[in-house]
Amino acid sequence: MTFTQRKTSPFNPTENMRTMGKGMRAAILFLLGVLMLLGILGGRLFYLQLIEGDLNQQLAENNRIRLIAKPPERGRLFDRKGNILASSRLAHVVYLWPIAQSKEKWEPIINRLAELMGVPAQNITDKLEQEGYNSPNLVRVSTAISAKLVTVLSEHSLELPGVKVEPEAVRYYPNGDMAAHLLGYTGELTAEELPKLREKGYRPGDVIGKAGVEYAFEKMLRGEWGGQQVEVDAFGKVLRILGQKPPKAGNAVKLTIDLDLEKAVEKILGEQQGGIVAMNPNNGEILAMVSHPAFDPNLFSGKISEATWKRLQEKDHPFVNRTLQVYPPASTFKVVTMTAALESKAFGTNDVLPTYPYLDVGGFQFWDHNKAGFGTIGFYEAMAYSSNTFFGQVGMRVGERNLAEWSHKYGYGEYSGIELKEEETKGTVPDPEWKQKVVGEPWYVGNTLNMSIGQGDVQANLLQVSMMTSGVANGGFKIRPHLLLEDNDAREWKQSLNISPTNLAALQKSLKSVFEFGTASSLSSAEIAMAGKSGTAQDPPRPNHAWFTLYAPYEKPEIVVTVFAENAGGGGGSAIAAPLAVQTVEAYMQIKKQGNSPNNPPVPVPAQN
Repeated sequence: MTFTQRKTSPFNPTENMRTMGKGMRAAILFLLGVLMLLGILGGRLFYLQLIEGDLNQQLAENNRIRLIAKPPERGRLFDRKGNILASSRLAHVVYLWPIAQSKEKWEPIINRLAELMGVPAQNITDKLEQEGYNSPNLVRVSTAISAKLVTVLSEHSLELPGVKVEPEAVRYYPNGDMAAHLLGYTGELTAEELPKLREKGYRPGDVIGKAGVEYAFEKMLRGEWGGQQVEVDAFGKVLRILGQKPPKAGNAVKLTIDLDLEKAVEKILGEQQGGIVAMNPNNGEILAMVSHPAFDPNLFSGKISEATWKRLQEKDHPFVNRTLQVYPPASTFKVVTMTAALESKAFGTNDVLPTYPYLDVGGFQFWDHNKAGFGTIGFYEAMAYSSNTFFGQVGMRVGERNLAEWSHKYGYGEYSGIELKEEETKGTVPDPEWKQKVVGEPWYVGNTLNMSIGQGDVQANLLQVSMMTSGVANGGFKIRPHLLLEDNDAREWKQSLNISPTNLAALQKSLKSVFEFGTASSLSSAEIAMAGKSGTAQDPPRPNHAWFTLYAPYEKPEIVVTVFAENAGGGGGSAIAAPLAVQTVEAYMQIKKQGNSPNNPPVPVPAQN
């Protein structure tokens, strides 16, 4: 039997119904899958564009828009004649651009950068974290770097994506360590300083005044930041500038200092540890302020090497401004004692007293410096010879209350008013209440005797002694020492000491006698009449301190000079400090005679865009 296969007809309805359902189901499932996929994509687009559209737009902009902050040039410092004391010079600094890399990628980059720079990696990380990893602002991670390091970083730039070396104006002191304590120095903000200053516009890595005038006048000198908004490609290359705001330089500040006199006084003090202040007794303008040992403030405009820092520390406190620290004023204080005696009417200008080798008080011997006494003398001789037994007797009769009262009137025990208040120590004017509170002991007669000759617990700085001398020189007025030349308030401020004309004349005559026949008679000058007072302060077990304060010319005072020679020993104030004070006056007169010196050429600073 033969069987034949039957062909399927496309027109057979039964067989077509069997295959049609399967094809339609597949098409429907495919269509549903496409619709679901489109729905998911549409929803995601809706979320990204409408819900998070602003955020993603900002992120996209950050990927191609960079804010390049431009620091301002710091305001220049000038002396009273226009000579430059502090300016700027071109240098290179290292920046990071936080958003250029993710947080994870920054770690190996920072490690490599730290290795090349020779600094701890954590120091760089801390500055980056203070600004934030998503910040579009450049973060400074160095001060001025050497030309050699600029080359090294350039050679390794492919290993350091997001690291930029940019030119910048940094602080420059053309006279090196001259007037270092007065001018101060600048440095980067510390982590402790930043939170307090952020609200004032400071940012990580910013440079700020750290001491001296740089600190005191920070607000005037700082200036305002500017910057550029630029478009960059994926590699950080600038394509075009979208906008810019030029930085605004800080204000120039003119100081009362005379650069020529400052240089002369630096030379006069030489290697002697201590300080010298030269001041106008009529208006408080500081003409020179020298402290030794000193330091070069330019060191802080860049990275200080470990060897340099160690060498600085080997000196005896080079960062301490000795003109603002306090010491026993010794016999210079006898001006206060004489004033208190005359004004209280406990003594008259013509009264005399016997002097002795020493005074025995409570079993303690207070010796005169010549160990023999000077016979029976009055105020003029006592001031000229600096007799301790004379003024000790005066002090005990006047009493500690009057001594303390006149100490305060002259300016002891309080801030002088100079702009460097943060660095000034105001000293001590002891009295019974102070001693009981601080020392826990009652006041004794010996304390009064010690106070009357500027020893014991009396403490004063060079500015306070200068203010006292100025009060005698200028006709009986307390003035305010200051460094800002344009400070009319300080220049015109005067407060009467209310010393009677007769007593003031006696004080002036007594100080002139020091040069006529007293402890400084060997230094008297036929050309310049001067008046002043020496002092020798004990500092056991170390050598004695030496003081001398004077004003000149005697008839019409223009300058007060106070010298402090720390642990100088030797012959004390008259032998060591007095010659330095006289030389300062002579230098002042010589400079005045020559007139203004030519200005130092200004240091060129590149224009900032």
